[in-house]
Amino acid sequence: MKVISYNLRKHRAATELEELVEQHGPDLLCLQECDVSALPDEIGGLTLADATQGNRLGLALYYRTNLFRLQDIRTIGLKKSLHDMMLKPAHERVLGVRLLDIDNGKELIVASFHAAPLTALNSLRRTQIRAALTELEMMGPGLPILMVGDYNYPVFKENLGQTVRDHGYALTLSDERTYTRYRVFKGHYDFATSDGFTIDRIETLPQRSSDHRPILVTADVA
Repeated sequence: MKVISYNLRKHRAATELEELVEQHGPDLLCLQECDVSALPDEIGGLTLADATQGNRLGLALYYRTNLFRLQDIRTIGLKKSLHDMMLKPAHERVLGVRLLDIDNGKELIVASFHAAPLTALNSLRRTQIRAALTELEMMGPGLPILMVGDYNYPVFKENLGQTVRDHGYALTLSDERTYTRYRVFKGHYDFATSDGFTIDRIETLPQRSSDHRPILVTADVA
């Protein structure tokens, strides 16, 4: 299974999506910072499962209907940062779907995630990640879970890794840094947390018009 996760930088990189899907052939596409009102129903053979509706810039998830059958959808609100409360509230920071793999008849959960911005504390982002994973588990207890997206967590990943492991999940970084716009903030922002999946590889794709580089996750249900 191949999954692309991409922060579109306030929808600026939306024009790249058709080419991105055609070139890499993902089975799922998880987006952050997309203008949900401007999203097409299909991108390169992928069908829109759902998008968040709480604010203009949100999350979206596309999937291949010949591989998966959509079973359930959940948008999840998380504890807000001061930035969220004072400026542009982000009501929903997780979009999860429960899918049935048509070939093997097994279900799995995949989610697009966008953590609080860098103005927030790492401790808040760790709280958000724990809460997101707990909510996703409620979509199907015991099912494999893969959550990809913009974690906004460039430094001190030892604490994050321990938090994720304590929750029963694995944290997997991409092969290169995913955010390079500002020298002081360079780092791995976009990665995956998972349970019940074997992550074969996370490839960092070339940077274009977004301040994030898209990542291509290759994974199998364990």
